[in-house]
Amino acid sequence: MSKRAFSLQDKIKIIKALENGNHTFSVLESIYKVSKVAIYDWIYKFEKYGVDGLNESSTWKRYSKELKLEAVQDYLSGDYSIQEVTRKYEISSTSLLRKWIKKYNSHRELKDTSKGRTNTMTNT
Repeated sequence: MSKRAFSLQDKIKIIKALENGNHTFSVLESIYKVSKVAIYDWIYKFEKYGVDGLNESSTWKRYSKELKLEAVQDYLSGDYSIQEVTRKYEISSTSLLRKWIKKYNSHRELKDTSKGRTNTMTNT
């Protein structure tokens, strides 16, 4: 499914539709063109942080080289799913963790996130 931005209202509407039993995941995936993984992520953030957890961050979150390495190694150990590692280390998205894993598996160095942007956005 293509990635698109969802409003805070849409996210809440989808979560409430599931809570109320109005729709199943399959129906919501079809109606809103959203993945089940994204819905689970929204539910987790809503339960942990409330409505504020559903807001898109306007700033980059910084991650240390050590945190990135620990997260990648936890995932590669096979003891945790990608979602579990993302939640354990409070990483902003599974796609960001996937980028770190790809970089690590390509024998490229994981670096501290620099101010203003993530290293995953550069060609380093």
